Amino acid sequence: MLLHKFLPRTEFDSYEDFKANYKVNIPEDFNFGFDVVDAWAEADENKKALVWCNDHGEEKTFTFSDISRLSNKTANYFRSLGIKKGDVVMMILRRRWEYWICATALHKVGAILIPGSLQLTKKDIVYRGNSAEVKAIICINDDFVINQVEASEKEIPTLENKIVVGEPRDGWRFFEDEIEPFSDKFPRPTGDQATNWNDIMLVYFTSGTTGMPKMVQHNFAHPLGHIVTAKYWQMVQEDKLHMSVSDSGWAKFGWGKIYGQWICGAVIFAYDMDKFIPAKLLEVISKYKITTFCAPPTMYRFMLQEDLKKYDLSSIQRCCTAGEPLNPEVIKKWQEYTGHFIYEGFGQSEGSVLLANFQWFEPRLGSTGKPSPIYDIHLVDKDGNDVKPGEEGSIVVMDVKNHPPVGLFTGYYKNPEMTEEKLLGKFYNTDDMASCDEDGYYCFIGRDDDVIKCSGYRIGPFEVESALLEHPSVVECAITGAPDPIRGQVVKATVVLAAGYTPSEELKKELQSHVKRVTAPYKYPRVIEFVDELPKTLGGKIKRGQIRKSDEDAANK
Repeated sequence: MLLHKFLPRTEFDSYEDFKANYKVNIPEDFNFGFDVVDAWAEADENKKALVWCNDHGEEKTFTFSDISRLSNKTANYFRSLGIKKGDVVMMILRRRWEYWICATALHKVGAILIPGSLQLTKKDIVYRGNSAEVKAIICINDDFVINQVEASEKEIPTLENKIVVGEPRDGWRFFEDEIEPFSDKFPRPTGDQATNWNDIMLVYFTSGTTGMPKMVQHNFAHPLGHIVTAKYWQMVQEDKLHMSVSDSGWAKFGWGKIYGQWICGAVIFAYDMDKFIPAKLLEVISKYKITTFCAPPTMYRFMLQEDLKKYDLSSIQRCCTAGEPLNPEVIKKWQEYTGHFIYEGFGQSEGSVLLANFQWFEPRLGSTGKPSPIYDIHLVDKDGNDVKPGEEGSIVVMDVKNHPPVGLFTGYYKNPEMTEEKLLGKFYNTDDMASCDEDGYYCFIGRDDDVIKCSGYRIGPFEVESALLEHPSVVECAITGAPDPIRGQVVKATVVLAAGYTPSEELKKELQSHVKRVTAPYKYPRVIEFVDELPKTLGGKIKRGQIRKSDEDAANK
């Protein structure tokens, strides 16, 4: 097993044993392309790596030998374009199979990969292209994406090559044709082109509540941080299909669809859906007999609106979720219908899984679990002091300056001032709020800027959302603070109704009374708005900030 190259121990007797004794060996020249993909190919030329399908009847299966060979051809092709160690390449590929080949090739070359979402507009692409000095862009042949890139290219002076996958496009290099003449051998680079574990491998653009997106940089050791994500939280199995539902433009893709999973020898299952349709996703899970499954909370909520008895989900042995907390009512319903608990994990683009429900302890509804052994997690108040059990505090990672954990980001690309501010102090502050009970279980409260301050109370959105979701009329909801001239803020619920329910003043009052019954009465939503859908990122996270801004703009008119 490849894991033994990196972990002195792979099995543990208890969570305490896991937390105290989990260690990762990082080879000085560790490179995911050579030390994982090529290593599996050499160990077993027939070992499966990737099963890919889409909504148009296409299906492909790749072994690690296939990925190794094709990534070598691609690495040689990139070299022919002048792409070398430290150069930056952006990829906007949704879930296309070419992503895994191009990513592996870029890692082998030592170039810096920037994943991008299909939602990026010209403004976004110009900003990213110039901030990171992007040298090449690789895109899916999608009219919107292509048009945005073509509108951007004259404003990105460093951009030298545009490569398209799927189908040829005028003015673009066609990936499959371009790599064909190149050798399928690519020796590990030496000299100034050799990669070290601490060189920059990957940059995520991540948005905060203020300012332009930040460039979060990860080094070549980052994939090793995701062993905990894949083996001990998602509990992937060697040679079995693992499915994480995520677009390649998001860090969740790195969490669930490439690094830790391939290190563990699992087969990645990729469903390149045009649009999320719950029934289709359930059909795919049933058809391909997925063993381990991870999806954003939103998808579980909408799958529960389907008749789950129509689908054979018996192959699934582990269900996980991350991105946002999953409300207890959804977990209870999913377990009732499928027999599977949904194991939560928590983290950010800045790292691997920070908190999770691991195998050695009984999960608790409403808890996101306990800390990963990689990280020394504390909860602190606004002065940086540890809070007491039961009190809320900011989730921080201690001692990142002297002993940076494997998997945690190493700074903000081309921004040493922000890097120093966030990583060279006493701790790294995630700016997420939680509480921790006497038994060490963490309960997520929300982003610090999502917490509502109303009449002297601090109200986390998650607890009110969980209360509302217990009502049969509510499919999903977002709790935000709405401006109020007397209280400063009041709790607002933006609600998507289940089939068979229609908006009414009576229903609003019923929902308000329901919240008062199941949680502290002061938390009830004084304002309720019914909508057809909630604003979300492509990764499935609710855009509470967009709702807040819309309400603030309306209040200021």
